Amino acid sequence: MLSWVKDMHITFYGAVREVTGSMHLVSTNSDNILLDCGMFQGRRNESAKKNSTIPFDPGILTNIILSHAHIDHSGRIPLITKNGFNGRIFSTRPTADACDYLLRDSAYIQESDANYLNYKTVRGALSERRKSRNAKNISRRGLREIKSILKKGRHELNVSKINDLLNRHRLEKVVPLYTIADAENALDYFDSYPYRHTVSVGKGVTCSFYDAGHILGSAFSSIKTHEDGNSRTILFTGDIGRFNKPILNDPTTDFAESDRDVDLLVMESTYGDRLHEPVGDMKGKLKEVLHETFKRGGSVIIPAFAFGRTQTLLYFLHELYNEDSGLKVPIYVDSPLAVNITRVFGEHPEVYDSETHTAFLEKGENPFISKHIHFIKSVEESMAVNREKNPHIVIAASGMCEAGRVLHHLRYKIHEPRNTILIVGYMAQHTLGRRIEEQGLAYEASGREGDAPLLRFLNKTYPLKARVKKIGGFSAHADRNEMLRFLKTSNLKIKKIALVHGEVQQCSLFAGVLKKEGFDVFVPRKGQSYHII
Repeated sequence: MLSWVKDMHITFYGAVREVTGSMHLVSTNSDNILLDCGMFQGRRNESAKKNSTIPFDPGILTNIILSHAHIDHSGRIPLITKNGFNGRIFSTRPTADACDYLLRDSAYIQESDANYLNYKTVRGALSERRKSRNAKNISRRGLREIKSILKKGRHELNVSKINDLLNRHRLEKVVPLYTIADAENALDYFDSYPYRHTVSVGKGVTCSFYDAGHILGSAFSSIKTHEDGNSRTILFTGDIGRFNKPILNDPTTDFAESDRDVDLLVMESTYGDRLHEPVGDMKGKLKEVLHETFKRGGSVIIPAFAFGRTQTLLYFLHELYNEDSGLKVPIYVDSPLAVNITRVFGEHPEVYDSETHTAFLEKGENPFISKHIHFIKSVEESMAVNREKNPHIVIAASGMCEAGRVLHHLRYKIHEPRNTILIVGYMAQHTLGRRIEEQGLAYEASGREGDAPLLRFLNKTYPLKARVKKIGGFSAHADRNEMLRFLKTSNLKIKKIALVHGEVQQCSLFAGVLKKEGFDVFVPRKGQSYHII
């Protein structure tokens, strides 16, 4: 008799009435199993506070189940593993391979941000000490001398010197959430499995992965307890993909008989209040934006996530260039991470859909590589593209314009009306990407009357004179109707639904839609627990 699983409940800790920071804890009498361990993304200070706080001792966790590799689902794993976690991390094989790059990259960003903030602290302190009496600002010569102390050349910070001065002058030091070494250590905790393989994740608790169709390796996770021939099941969607989009298979609707009775479906609701443009229109709209921009003699800047969005864009651009001999301008992928992730895509053709096999693989072509596509790795190459005057396409991270090389491309291109900033994904509240989207589209809707909106980033204000266009169909998330399609066409029997991973408006409106369709649904609050009877 397996009495240890009589009790089962779930507590909702992250991506609750908001989009990022996915984290939910499934508990039985003997195990605590974490669903996702995501990072909050948004305003710097708010995100730093949220990300540094784990709402439980990582030492209580038995194991972690990871739905997919996006940082808002995986990004706090190194923080957990360096603070007492002793279990395993279960994921699909593509997810584990992608995390190999994504977690290292996240750690690099943490370290770089901390080093830069510490540099500014020391520079400010030294400047204050060197100011002449009654002077408001330090002289330019004095500032150059300070920078020569704190930097190695123009771009590299002298981190050891900065840390020495922080300690010597007892200045407050910014510490990264985790380091590259922490991220590399976390990778040793991963165990990866194929779809539809059942694995034990606790005493009398199993997990099976099903293709979620969101990004490479994304999974629906069926967590099941077993007791005296009876079972309870939580199905966690992670993020649900779109139907009929390129590269990946559609979200699973045909589940094994043993996983069809679902006591609680923990379901995302990112786009629960809206509809995307049809998948079939995406390539045509992209072609239209390209031709309009190139006719003006401009370039197209596309902020895009390195994982998923970039590869979808490359797929469509490859098809367009094959079909249209008039498209010859270079395509620059300016993200070292995107280069590595594209390599991961190339290593997992087993999860491609049949259309990708027919269009590319059977012809001996790689969907993500052509003579027009150039992968930029070094800072020097990126700077050269910044200065490029002839029409071109730049796909650069980060997708929400909060960091990364896309900021420098915007700095050079945002003030020029010939250019286009193409929005192809979700922009979270309080991000530069959301401000570009909202203010740019409003300016376009007004007929570009009056002064252009002003945007501040990289410590300077820029007029948003570049055209702003949006193609919603590129989203990797299912929209309202696609989520309904998943619920209605699957062979699942669902007792109750908890909506997560959506801002308050989205999840609340979607909850109303589901109730009208006859589903028993609720929108949990952060820290709320639900007992599965």
